[in-house]
Amino acid sequence: MAKKDLKDFREEINSIDIELLFLFNRRANLVIDLALIKKSQGKKLFDPERERDIFVSLTEKNPGPLTPDAVVRLFERIIDESRRLERTQVYNKKEK
Repeated sequence: MAKKDLKDFREEINSIDIELLFLFNRRANLVIDLALIKKSQGKKLFDPERERDIFVSLTEKNPGPLTPDAVVRLFERIIDESRRLERTQVYNKKEK
């Protein structure tokens, strides 16, 4: 088997990035749908207990090499963007 070179690694990373992009957008659509339900039921946008549960679950399932802190930081960003979508797309709040 031929050895992978820099180009091969970059192509594989680019392919994974595209997969992640589609998954992030799929997740974003679900977030919007969920926010519509929360809004219709008068529920709050932010649920700190749910967020903690997400981080605990993900860090427990993390096979590495990402550290638990790295996993939390990545998902904090994803969740922040999800909340921004909820605010702007469902609750019609403008960005500052």
